[in-house]
Amino acid sequence: MNLLPIFLRLEGRPVLVVGAGTVALAKIESLRAAGAAITVVAPKTIPRIRELAHQDALVWRERVFEPTDLDGAFLVIAATNATEVNRTVFEEARLRNIPCNAVDDPPNCDFYFGSVVSRGDLQVAISTAGESPALAQRLRQEIDAQLPQNLGPWLEELGELRREVREATPPGETRNLLLHELAQRQLCSSRTCPTRQFARERIEEIQKHAVVQAEVES
Repeated sequence: MNLLPIFLRLEGRPVLVVGAGTVALAKIESLRAAGAAITVVAPKTIPRIRELAHQDALVWRERVFEPTDLDGAFLVIAATNATEVNRTVFEEARLRNIPCNAVDDPPNCDFYFGSVVSRGDLQVAISTAGESPALAQRLRQEIDAQLPQNLGPWLEELGELRREVREATPPGETRNLLLHELAQRQLCSSRTCPTRQFARERIEEIQKHAVVQAEVES
């Protein structure tokens, strides 16, 4: 199976979840973390999902699924305990070209939820295309144990420094090499941080070289 591994921006986008049990809740929490606008369709729900609805964290339509529930949806999750219902949701979504995931039913999925290790904005996602979620979870645990806990703040600082470099230097191989080198170094928020000082020195060198090169070409 050929799958395209992507990280999808869902902030503010309408996502439909059919089902309101513990399996659906796990998907809902992932969607909430991504900022999706969630609508849940189910005649009954577990207390946590009802609580989220009361908090206006999602919309709960207290009834069985209807095809019109798909109107305007960007993404669909079928997470009921009835295989036939999940299949119906998938087939109706297919008719509308809306990507759908039927939980624990790989043939009726356009995409799969990966097992994810997170450190701030850093995410490592593992997928087995539905063949063995248990294996994906084991690999996630192994990777999680190896990654430093402070990677999130470090990545945030690195992103800030990267933007400074890109704003101050012209595109090209020299800038790319500098960015790769910075990604190998220790970094902190202090303006006297050795890595930041190194970056400023290299920026000045690149800028001077660009001026000289422009004079030569003119």
